[in-house]
Amino acid sequence: MKRRTFVRPEAQTDIREAARWYEGREIGLGLRFLREIRTALEHITDNPLMFPIIEEDVRRALLHKFPYSIYFVSEPDAIAIIAVLHQHRRPDAWKSRR
Repeated sequence: MKRRTFVRPEAQTDIREAARWYEGREIGLGLRFLREIRTALEHITDNPLMFPIIEEDVRRALLHKFPYSIYFVSEPDAIAIIAVLHQHRRPDAWKSRR
């Protein structure tokens, strides 16, 4: 049974800001970023346990074409996306969101 995946408001803000930044650099790049996020979220939903635990119960999925990580917690009935962060800028910021 597939669990529901939800993106917490802070993570939604992370995604929106990153997409806006990329779109400002090149038209269409923000949309490509959003597509890669969507694909990664599908993989997380399909098989959350395939992603490594990085601390306690927090797992991380890496994007392939953008230097971003998706941090999430796999709960019994849902998957909570807690942060979507650049891998080189404040990579530990997710810790305050648990």
